[in-house]
Amino acid sequence: MTGASESGGRGARLGEVAAEALAEHHAPATAPPAEAVRPVERAEPPPDIWNVANLLTMVRLLLVPVFTALLFAAGGHDPKWRSVAWASFAIAMITDLFDGELARRKGLVTDFGKIADPIADKAIMGAALIGLSALGDLPWWVTAVILARELGITLMRFWVIRHGVIPASRGGKVKTLTQGIAVGMYVLELTGWLATARAVLMGAAVLLTVGTGADYVRQAVRLRRAGLARARTGA
Repeated sequence: MTGASESGGRGARLGEVAAEALAEHHAPATAPPAEAVRPVERAEPPPDIWNVANLLTMVRLLLVPVFTALLFAAGGHDPKWRSVAWASFAIAMITDLFDGELARRKGLVTDFGKIADPIADKAIMGAALIGLSALGDLPWWVTAVILARELGITLMRFWVIRHGVIPASRGGKVKTLTQGIAVGMYVLELTGWLATARAVLMGAAVLLTVGTGADYVRQAVRLRRAGLARARTGA
């Protein structure tokens, strides 16, 4: 009896071992810990060139010849045509306020926008200044000072671009706004105290133009010196 009991016990144990082995064979593989599973990072596709910010920039570029034609219509001094020219200039200035902000907020910054936006700004402002001076409404020295500053700062930015980017200052934004309002007032045929007010505003715009230009030059010189110092240290 004892031998039979021992044989039965060994058989039961063998059955348990076989059952455990079978269970391990069919058990699913252990899942990796949560921290080991990492999502696959996908690069964001570049923004489409045909986005709303770039379309606003294109509208501003297209308005340059339209504005110029309206400014010189009927001899250049017809109040009705000058009012229509002012409307086109105002639309161009409004698009200038929104296209860059939209591009930054919505992630719509493109290489085309980086190049076309400043070109459109300079084109519409240059057309207005040169046109007004050609019509005898604005002294040529004002046009020369403003355009020389704008073109000079643009070239200077390219000169120091490898050392860093000169950010737009608050003074520069105030200058742009003052220039836009003053030039817009000169586009209109104004008389009396409004004509005096626009002359005062244009004087303020010229002062801001020269002052902010000098500040940009100072920043550019400092940025270039710092860049050259880093290059010497690295060498």
